[in-house]
Amino acid sequence: MFSHLNARNGLGSLLLAACVWLAPVGGLVSVAQAQNRTLPDFTDLVEEVGPSVVNIRTLEKVQRSSESDGPDEEMQELLRRFFGVPVPSPRQQPRRQQRPQPEEQQRGIGSGFILTPDGYIMTNAHVVEGADQVLVTLTDKREFKAKIVGADKRTDVAVVKIDASGLPAVRIGDVGRLRAGQWVMAIGSPFGLDNTVTAGIVSAKQRDTGDYLPFIQTDVAINPGNSGGPLFNIKGELIGINGRGSFDKRGRVNSGVGYAITINQIRNFMGHLKAGLQVDH
Repeated sequence: MFSHLNARNGLGSLLLAACVWLAPVGGLVSVAQAQNRTLPDFTDLVEEVGPSVVNIRTLEKVQRSSESDGPDEEMQELLRRFFGVPVPSPRQQPRRQQRPQPEEQQRGIGSGFILTPDGYIMTNAHVVEGADQVLVTLTDKREFKAKIVGADKRTDVAVVKIDASGLPAVRIGDVGRLRAGQWVMAIGSPFGLDNTVTAGIVSAKQRDTGDYLPFIQTDVAINPGNSGGPLFNIKGELIGINGRGSFDKRGRVNSGVGYAITINQIRNFMGHLKAGLQVDH
């Protein structure tokens, strides 16, 4: 009987030790589950703010040169009949000269967002710089010709206007409340892929890159075509304008490093840009 009690006590001790050992594991599982429950779901956010993001295409007129023949056949025949000028053989024909031909259009692609319901749209200044024509496409596939109203190269922002009303405008947030580690989301047209959503966290708030203004640094994927698109906080508020990604010496995109111009830097002179006035810094 004594040995039987010892066996039972030994089993009880073993079970007790197992419970003590598993307790922290259970605690970790609970923490992990709690963390999973707090991870953001961007689906509702995309549906809410997505329609305020636009695709911007720019067209630039260029002269295309092509080879043209020498004097045409009628002129050659006229010279022969009335002036006795011999018509050269095909081998003696003068070499073709370069003459400008009809203009050809080259395209650039960027992003933007609707500032006001009456058609004012903000983007990067470098997106529309030198453009002869700006085309804005909404998420409902409507396309408008836009007029460049104002631009500021120092902050790299510009305002264009389309003839439309009742548009879904962005809500502007406060960068002062932004903290490193918070979730953020970008929507734009990287590589021409309209309405592409990427997300990440704030890496730094006041990143000095040697340019005029400090940037919000994020690990959100920012690629060519995202320029001028919005950066939203988790509340769906506009906090920045995606300016560029980080590129290596070969021009390849370095994932994990993106920069955005803070909306606080430009909100004070939005009215000047909308009115086409010069911005004083």
